[in-house]
Amino acid sequence: MKIELAKSAGFCFGVSRAVDLINSLLEQNVKVCTLGPVIHNPQVVSGLEERGALIIASPQDASEGSVVVIRSHGVAKCVYDDLSSRGQSFTDATCPYVSKIHNIVSGTINAGATVLIAGDPTHPEVEGIKGHCQGKVYVFNDIVWLKKLTEENPQLKTERVIVVAQTTFDTDEWDICNEFVKKVYTNAIVFDTICSATSIRQQEAKELAARSDIMIIVGSRHSSNTQKLYAICSRLCASYHVEGADELPLERIKKASLIGVTAGASTPAFIIKEVLNAMSGLDNIEEEDFDFATALEMSFKTLSTDERVIGIVAAVSSNEVQVDLGIKYAGFIPANEMTDDPLIKLDQMVKVGDEIELVVLRVNDQDGTVMLSKKKVDAIKSWDDIVKAADDGSIIEGIVTDVIKGGVLVAVHGLKVFVPASQSGVARNDSLDALLKKPIKMKIIEVDTGRRRAVGSIRALQKDERKILSDKFWSDIEVGRDFTGKVKSLTVYGAFIDLGGVDGMVHISELSWAKIKHPSEVLTVGDNVRVYVKDLNTETKKVSLGYRDKGENPWTTFTDKFNVGDVVDAKIVNFMPFGSFAQIIPGIDGLIHISQISEKRVAKPQDVLKLGEIVKAKIIEINEDKKRISLSMTEAAGGQINEDELGENHAAEGEQIVAPEADELGENV
Repeated sequence: MKIELAKSAGFCFGVSRAVDLINSLLEQNVKVCTLGPVIHNPQVVSGLEERGALIIASPQDASEGSVVVIRSHGVAKCVYDDLSSRGQSFTDATCPYVSKIHNIVSGTINAGATVLIAGDPTHPEVEGIKGHCQGKVYVFNDIVWLKKLTEENPQLKTERVIVVAQTTFDTDEWDICNEFVKKVYTNAIVFDTICSATSIRQQEAKELAARSDIMIIVGSRHSSNTQKLYAICSRLCASYHVEGADELPLERIKKASLIGVTAGASTPAFIIKEVLNAMSGLDNIEEEDFDFATALEMSFKTLSTDERVIGIVAAVSSNEVQVDLGIKYAGFIPANEMTDDPLIKLDQMVKVGDEIELVVLRVNDQDGTVMLSKKKVDAIKSWDDIVKAADDGSIIEGIVTDVIKGGVLVAVHGLKVFVPASQSGVARNDSLDALLKKPIKMKIIEVDTGRRRAVGSIRALQKDERKILSDKFWSDIEVGRDFTGKVKSLTVYGAFIDLGGVDGMVHISELSWAKIKHPSEVLTVGDNVRVYVKDLNTETKKVSLGYRDKGENPWTTFTDKFNVGDVVDAKIVNFMPFGSFAQIIPGIDGLIHISQISEKRVAKPQDVLKLGEIVKAKIIEINEDKKRISLSMTEAAGGQINEDELGENHAAEGEQIVAPEADELGENV
């Protein structure tokens, strides 16, 4: 005969948390009253009573000067209100998983919704959940009950409904009910609130029962989760629910080849030990196949901070990974202890069934769970990679997690590498915040093995990468070649464009056919632009770029459309002592000499004309070589040229400002 004990037999963290809380108060000589039995186990409750913990039915029964402990099953909201109104001191030992359900059903976002609770309507946990609901509440214990409830209340199918489960509800029955809700209810939101420890315990019991001849389920008759374990095992093999060793069916056990043993979440270790010891005394037990000490140690094992453990992924959600550690506690890894990369989803990192190495961060914390870290294990392994990168110059990847004084911190598999501002690759006057939460690549330029600290450089890598790109650029560059580049900076005389490893400059005169005062009228730093190479200096490594579209040359447009003798509508854009410039089309201006403004003598052009005024003018000359145009308002009006005034002012004509194409572009950079 062989005996196998389920790994998760015995106290769950919620029960352990409640019992430890009461023991702690008793050790401090505090008068303790519990609202009902703190857990469903008569031996544990009796032991606490012997130490002075009194059981009361309501807040009004609390003795003067006592502290009321709210049981692990939780209570209704009105009980909290009653305690507060009486000024009664109390401590909340409600299981965190139960508190989560209270928050769901009482949340403002769920106000007005009908609540369906999967559970035992007489169980104190369900009664407590009902006491936090704000609207209509219905309870069902199985799929038959749910279907009947739906038939009797057909309006529920279309109402806004929230469905939750008692933390110890049968997971198989929950799956069946859940499928029914999805098919029948159109506006239901389902919350899977069965605690992870319960799910793991039930799954282990199911697997153990499937290969056993007999299952022994140890726990109180009043324990809901123990009853569920018994129901699950009974479907797979002969099962016996016992509260202690004296109830064991010894004659039946002697005939079995394999006996499986599990226990409810409120069953203390000493009772399980008594049951195992009673069976170990049988004549046909194969002791070499079953080490009771080891089995009990694993079942009730606790963990220490910084301990290295191996876990099996049991479930993956958006914000944490639940892990089976093979002991009574349910482990979890918060998302920020899995990775520093906010872009990576947890289900992309691990899947159910994966074995992962972890470090314990906190045991039996406020939520009663074991918090674990994958990052911390990765950090140990990552340090070797960082030291190696410092030696061989290899590239390290990480995520910028913090901007601090003097630089940024980059997370590399749980380790933080400092990158000084001067090595960040960010311009001196720009903010380092642009790097925050971004993935980066860097080189390690300094390590302190004693203090396990490293200094990285993004700039060093960028410099190497630009050198490679620069060499490639100069190896095959030629005048006329097109590029797509990014505007790096603007000056009064032009724009510098990053071509990828090499910077080139577009002179201000190349940015627009129209006259502009500053490059910012056309471009913004960061813009991606199409440019072409106008000139190269391979010795000084300077590149002059063109930006204007040749097809949009306004001089070409003008000569294609207009001829000498045409009368045009021109807009007055500038005054000079010798005349006025008028725009014919955007980018092309013509000079109306002062003698061509009027048949009468004109002292100053602005005496007759206004800026922005549209006038009729005749094209009297087009100088293709110098790209100059002469206009006459007098001839357009049918008058004659004032020859005397023309001669008198003709010398000034050489001072006119001409179309942009005639401007000298200046020395290219």
